[in-house]
Amino acid sequence: MKKCELCDSPARMYCESDQASLCWDCDGKVHGANFLVAKHTRTLLCHECQSPTPWTGSGSRLAPTISLCEGCAANDGGSGDSDEDENEDGDDDDDDEDDGGGGDGDDGENQVVPWSTTAPPENTTASGLVGCSKVRSFWGS
Repeated sequence: MKKCELCDSPARMYCESDQASLCWDCDGKVHGANFLVAKHTRTLLCHECQSPTPWTGSGSRLAPTISLCEGCAANDGGSGDSDEDENEDGDDDDDDEDDGGGGDGDDGENQVVPWSTTAPPENTTASGLVGCSKVRSFWGS
């Protein structure tokens, strides 16, 4: 299991800019230091096998999230030892508890977005401008 580079807790994300695997708490400390490092894009690691997932995020503190890589998702969660399986009797005692994340409610920067699997539309504005030659002739060029 990958460990956090700073505290030896299980790593939950990888920051390419820092070349570091980090847990949730250390990520908040490192990327909350200033607005420049808060812009680093981090890749969430699979909850089961700790492989990179298609999910990325940026901001001063990412909210704890369970993510699965495509392989584990295809295998219905990998090994099946997920924390969610422990509570099969339907008694969710921790639903009403605060996760202790504190936070100021400003999650605008802390969005997790999957990688796009489709190519972005081709930008035709630069090469396909209509009437460009007419504008040049109007100005005498």
